[in-house]
Amino acid sequence: MAAPTKISVPGKLTASPVLRDRPFRLAVPPVSGMLRPRLLLTGVAVAVGAFLLFCWGLALGDYPVSLPDVVRALVGAGDPGTVTIVQDLRLPRTLTGLLVGVTFGVSGAVFQTMTRNPLASPDMIGLTEGAGTAVVAAVVLGWTGGLGLSTLGLLGALVTALLVYALAWKGGATGYRIILVGIGVSWICTSATDFLVARGDRFQAQEAVGWLVGNLNGRTWEQVDTLALATVALLPLALGLGRWMRTLQLGDDVAAGLGTPVQPVRLALLLTGVGLVAFGTAAAGPVAFVALACPQIAQRVAGTSSPPPLVSGLTGAFTVLGADLLAREAVPGTELPVGIVTGALGAPVLLWLLIRANRAGSGG
Repeated sequence: MAAPTKISVPGKLTASPVLRDRPFRLAVPPVSGMLRPRLLLTGVAVAVGAFLLFCWGLALGDYPVSLPDVVRALVGAGDPGTVTIVQDLRLPRTLTGLLVGVTFGVSGAVFQTMTRNPLASPDMIGLTEGAGTAVVAAVVLGWTGGLGLSTLGLLGALVTALLVYALAWKGGATGYRIILVGIGVSWICTSATDFLVARGDRFQAQEAVGWLVGNLNGRTWEQVDTLALATVALLPLALGLGRWMRTLQLGDDVAAGLGTPVQPVRLALLLTGVGLVAFGTAAAGPVAFVALACPQIAQRVAGTSSPPPLVSGLTGAFTVLGADLLAREAVPGTELPVGIVTGALGAPVLLWLLIRANRAGSGG
């Protein structure tokens, strides 16, 4: 009998046998799952790239430092002056960019998986706008109630998320209704923010606008400490909910049939995503398009059926750190806000997603 002929479809990419997913089972400890070499290699490659950009960002400045000296200074070795420059002056800004990228990337992956829509991200359904309105109100009105900007940003995003969830509820909150309601609430928050900026004096308006575009200039260890604690607390929770996130991809009825408590899981994912994006927004402002674009980039590079949270976070860190380098070097003598660069890079990704959704018949 002749051997069967392998038929290749033009334009269809087939995975290399080396990178193909393989099931595994361990006797001790009793664990089974799916080994995904392509996902693992993608995560390692993006992490290495983010670390190189991290070191490069620490090397740039009025006093240039070589990359080997940067690495030594990070562990407290080398020239004391270099250690002071790297650890005290430059490290807070670069660490803030790294953590903001991680929180925005993971939050975007959570929302896109939960709603089963690639256009669902915190900056598309009003969460960053809600956090921004709360922070701008504190800046312009001068009222904080004794709370820091991070806490106010968290409360603003949380109130916005609960409002979206409540308005989208109709015997349950589906992803489609969350997106539609979120877009409306987003514009309400944007209008309120514009009113507050117009009401403030010149210096207050300048401070608020500088924060609203997304900015890493002047970050201190206070922002780093708060954001790091939030990331350490919320990132494991987002990863721990990953199994239920994947069942939600199958639809509410199928997920419920598989034993997933759909509405409690969706609410837990909503609160986790809100926490991540709220602390990131409070630290650096609403950095545009990172939460929207990075999960989609990670999904396509890793070859997964939905955005992988951890790789999405690493892709977000790579994007924010790279955009910050461009913002510092694009115009000599001027440091642009990082949000301007991510907005310029993310807008084409949004247009591509809209075109792709329309061609698939899901764009409305």
